[in-house]
Amino acid sequence: MARRYFGTDGVRGVVGEDLTVDLVERLGAAATRWSRGGRIFVGRDTRASGIELEEAFARGVVSAGGNAVLAGVLPTPAVALLALDLGTVITASHNPPEYNGVKFFDRDGQKLSDSSEEEIEALLDDASTLPGGEIDRVGVATDSYLEHVVERFGSDLSGLRIAVDCANGAYSHSAPKAFLELGASVTTIGDQPDGTNINVGCGATDLSLLQETVRNGRYDLGVAFDGDGDRVLAVDADGEPVDGDQIVAILALDREVDLVAVTKMANLGFHRLMEERGIRVVTTDVGDRYVLEALRREGGTLGGEQSGHVIYLDGHVTGDGLAAALLLCGALRGRTLAEAASVMPRYPQVRENIAVTSKELSEGLLAEVERQNAALEGTGRILVRPSGTEPLVRILAEAETVAEAEKLCASISALVRRELG
Repeated sequence: MARRYFGTDGVRGVVGEDLTVDLVERLGAAATRWSRGGRIFVGRDTRASGIELEEAFARGVVSAGGNAVLAGVLPTPAVALLALDLGTVITASHNPPEYNGVKFFDRDGQKLSDSSEEEIEALLDDASTLPGGEIDRVGVATDSYLEHVVERFGSDLSGLRIAVDCANGAYSHSAPKAFLELGASVTTIGDQPDGTNINVGCGATDLSLLQETVRNGRYDLGVAFDGDGDRVLAVDADGEPVDGDQIVAILALDREVDLVAVTKMANLGFHRLMEERGIRVVTTDVGDRYVLEALRREGGTLGGEQSGHVIYLDGHVTGDGLAAALLLCGALRGRTLAEAASVMPRYPQVRENIAVTSKELSEGLLAEVERQNAALEGTGRILVRPSGTEPLVRILAEAETVAEAEKLCASISALVRRELG
């Protein structure tokens, strides 16, 4: 059965259009039935719609005889760590404020499989009710999470000057505390959430504010989270971006791992570096859930995505922006971030997101992409994929020069517009 509501990472959409209060309430009930009742731990990000949707989800849980344990604003990785019989986050992650969504974790803190999501969807129309459900509220979840992350992933950061961009999201009042507790000098931006400004002009989806802050101050580096805290990107002392590929590369060498898992978006320079160092690379489809599945299947601990999902499973169950940022700071070992990142060569990449009326890629389009990739003979590549969360087709072109990458991207973009625009 094809999934109707679940996408790459949970259920997500524009509130009141694709994502309604009724749908979220039914998701609460269906997920509770699927997990056979019990206690459902619920967190949310800082979107204005989060409070109403949290209440709707809780009503659904109660109607199916479960107990909803509401923790309020909490980053996604904290919910994964603290999940009870099920963990749920009301969030649209890196998407704009008008979006929201629902993510799920099982009792082990793992994201649900495609088949599990299909099973939940099959229960959405079950309107039966069960007695005994109730709602509890907890106020110590953030403290428990921070204690674990600082103890497990922190190191002495005395003397480090860092700018922290919280994206006006779930980390706004918690992440800076971790850096301060470890001795860093911290300036925080994007820490004034008002329900409408999550991910707006700040955070991992827009590094411009962090770059400006770092360039105008005296900082060793800056880190930026996304709205729900499962992504992190960085900038060096000159404000130059350091992406997820580079962060994973730095950690792979620092942690001396023998295997990493990344998606097919990973830069060719990352693959070259791992090959030189004798580190096996497992490549997955786009989505941190697939990276997680690969790591568990192959017995690895480190992986991630260029977009900033960085996963380190030694002491954790999922990707965690704050844990990754602390590990990155610890991996510098007296070097600048620019020096640490320079070990990985980066092939120029050009991207374009094209709004489309259909995300169904035609056989002709796929054949042309395959033809051009074959002609490149490993010196570059083209990747075309539909977005899992928005009505977009995403194009990435990679080559040895910017001009060549731009040329590749332009040729495929024109074809996508003609066929799907």
